[in-house]
Amino acid sequence: MGIWIDTDMGFDDIAAILVVKQSGLEISGVSLAFGNTPLPQVKVNAAGAAQAFGWTFPIHSGRANPVIGKIETAQAILGDTGIPTAGRTLPQGPALPDSDAFTALCRWLETDGPHRILALGPLTNIAALALARPDLAARITELTWMGGGVTIGNHTASAEFNALADPEALAIVISHGLALKMVDLDLCRKVLARPDDIVPIRSAGGANAELIADMLAGYVDIGVSRGRAAMAIYDPSAAVAFVAPELVTFRAARIDVELAGQFTRGRTVVETRTTHAAPNAEFAVEIDAEAARAMILGALASEAGK
Repeated sequence: MGIWIDTDMGFDDIAAILVVKQSGLEISGVSLAFGNTPLPQVKVNAAGAAQAFGWTFPIHSGRANPVIGKIETAQAILGDTGIPTAGRTLPQGPALPDSDAFTALCRWLETDGPHRILALGPLTNIAALALARPDLAARITELTWMGGGVTIGNHTASAEFNALADPEALAIVISHGLALKMVDLDLCRKVLARPDDIVPIRSAGGANAELIADMLAGYVDIGVSRGRAAMAIYDPSAAVAFVAPELVTFRAARIDVELAGQFTRGRTVVETRTTHAAPNAEFAVEIDAEAARAMILGALASEAGK
């Protein structure tokens, strides 16, 4: 039985998918949602990635808007396409088939399990499923999500981007008791990509070596341009937790999300004291950072060498 990936298709999402493919797991389907950019650009990115990397798994168009309120994107940081680059960009792939993510997810969940989902963006598609088909959402055996922040945020002082982009979706997922495993900012910031990691990718010699190197360089520059020596590898770290759980330690906790407040909306509140609240999810507390780095950069190098 294959796994499912829900994504807003930026560069680190692409890298996460490459980690999953390198692991040998079969991808039954991918659902797209707004996030890094509005949904039309997410679809363009997905079509380009499928063209560049020869992906044959089904890709389905999902939610274009959050549960409530206006769209929040990361374009102020990632640029209009959601994929900063030092040069080359994804090719123009054929338009994706007009395939509805909700219907596809329902059909997948109706099959025999287990049903493991790796979610890399706002949880809007999963929330829609939970509201409309709670019977099928209950069949999700694992929902590993890159999102939230135990201590601080990144899009605001309080909130991580994927949580802030649709906090109501996260609240819906939590309220339906789905098997949530949160891989948050603090965990991902232990796994870093540095400028010198680009060189072996560029010299790998395959058809996509320059493309991957340029996208990795654009991504790393997000951190370097802000005075940091490296850039946290967010979505691929969640992929490592998904495909190699022996490298990550999870802890049970009560996780909630703030839905109001100018400075607190989207903040994830993690209560680890069982005397204060019964756990409803897990969050990642430790990762073998060097092993995770090697796995992520190895997946990129392997693709760059083809």
